[in-house]
Amino acid sequence: MPRAFDPITLEILWRRLISIVDEADSSVARTAFSSLLRDAHDYTCMFTDRLGRELAQGSFATPGQSGAMALGIKNLIKKFPLDHYQPGDVFITNDPWALAGHLNDVCVMSPIYYKEQLVAFTACVFHHSDIGGRVASDNHDVFEEGLFIPVVKLYHRGVLNESVMDMIRWNVRTPDEVIGDIRSQIAANHVCAEKVRQMLKESNLDTLDDLADQVIGLTEKGMREEIEKIPDGVYDARGIIEQVKGKGDIVIQAKVEIRGSDIIVDLDGSSGQVDWGGNVVFNFTYAYVFMAVKSMFAPDIPNNDGCARPIQLSAPEGTVVNCKFPAAVAARMGVGHFLTEVIYRALSNVLPNRVIAGSGGTPAAMNVFYGRRKDGKPWHSVIIRGGGMGAGANNDGNYVYIFPANGANTPVEIFESDTPLIVEKRELLVDSCGLGTMKGGLGKREIFKVPDDQYAPIPPVNLGIQAGRYVYPAEGLFEGKPGSKAQFLVNGIPGNSYGLTQLIPGDVVTIDAPGGGGYGNPLEREPEMVASDVIEGYVSLESARNDYGVVVNPVTGEIDREETKRLRQLRIKNEKVLNS
Repeated sequence: MPRAFDPITLEILWRRLISIVDEADSSVARTAFSSLLRDAHDYTCMFTDRLGRELAQGSFATPGQSGAMALGIKNLIKKFPLDHYQPGDVFITNDPWALAGHLNDVCVMSPIYYKEQLVAFTACVFHHSDIGGRVASDNHDVFEEGLFIPVVKLYHRGVLNESVMDMIRWNVRTPDEVIGDIRSQIAANHVCAEKVRQMLKESNLDTLDDLADQVIGLTEKGMREEIEKIPDGVYDARGIIEQVKGKGDIVIQAKVEIRGSDIIVDLDGSSGQVDWGGNVVFNFTYAYVFMAVKSMFAPDIPNNDGCARPIQLSAPEGTVVNCKFPAAVAARMGVGHFLTEVIYRALSNVLPNRVIAGSGGTPAAMNVFYGRRKDGKPWHSVIIRGGGMGAGANNDGNYVYIFPANGANTPVEIFESDTPLIVEKRELLVDSCGLGTMKGGLGKREIFKVPDDQYAPIPPVNLGIQAGRYVYPAEGLFEGKPGSKAQFLVNGIPGNSYGLTQLIPGDVVTIDAPGGGGYGNPLEREPEMVASDVIEGYVSLESARNDYGVVVNPVTGEIDREETKRLRQLRIKNEKVLNS
């Protein structure tokens, strides 16, 4: 008979499952070589039951990786019969279609055994800074993008397959860092496996099967109860995304149907796959559709297989949201991150208090720098940057935030220690926020210089950018205004934001992250909030007066209430005339 856990015991064990993954997650921060992992936290740890059903993921998991892994690990386990696995085995792959959508995301997966029985699987995906290939968004197929690793055994019964390691080592620019990060993944899996075995022993359990059934079942029940509160219906939204220069816009068409406790998302009508790296595989598309639904309906329930069961996704094969091999996919976040925003927009009228306006961190900007130092030693660094977050019904957008992905902005000191480059400036951009009753988050400017003194690197310094919002800013909601656009300049001249830019000593690069969209009518923003923004230097005096109708004394920071009242009444009157 299946074992039933009382509520208190179940909660204790459930939280322990999460703490196990968090401990594995922490081991990465202590052992990873790349700053993209140590500091920007671009990785995800999780483990599943023996059938591949997700049980727990790290508290700081990245949605694009975790959502894709939840599908991908299940499919990988189905691919091989259970008697295929043995204690001490470790598998590795970076197949974009099997997992997280591009070659840089390398997955290491291990079976967990207890009392000689297979009880679970543990896996982690790292975004490796270097996977070889031509680092640019305008590649035409996946073969240009780096080393493709099918599902292979890295360890067989605890014995390393040196040939696989050698293959990886000879196909990347910075092998010591890449191999070091792979070993960090293996260590994270080891931590997770040891802690699972320890939990089973201390809890007098032989398997995780009964615990998994209850945890997943309760999660599904909670998710469905929240969905059932929304009226049945079909809700539509359309998103427009810019492409490389000279090509037409990409369309994301979403139809979201609420049917009882089920949500059916259909992306039919979206653009066909493109001949650059913006294509998205099904798993990654699912990840950000799931991110939107989960964050709206059950943000506090820990992620596991039960969260996904009410969600059905249809994405036609051969489209930009379900591309076919061998499409280029390196810059898949340039389209994939927008899926959450489009789903929010579709449900904004029925869930106005649970959505946010468009974010300047959609997509996150990934800047890949590499070259050779003065002594000829290769270097390679990736920094991920966010823009202003979109505003919500009750809050301003966060400044310089990576959303809907989950990561951190790499500190300047770390970047300068990892590379020969100099960061000359890093500042918030005044008035870059989308206007609104709640304003969007501010964008940011960073200026990099290639030194031309005794520390100058061997030219060229290569720069590949994966970003967006150069043409279309983050949109506002409910009369909120759009944020500022992104900008990429080389020596003050607009650069190629999709291709590979080669820099020489003395070159200066300026990268502006866009602002987030506003929420609600700007004329309804509390004057005290506008005055505070002016005092803090986030909003200019001119914008306060012209856009918000708030007159602030430039010396004292006090509000001229009579003039503000007169100005706002005049603006409201003019708006009514224009809208009539």
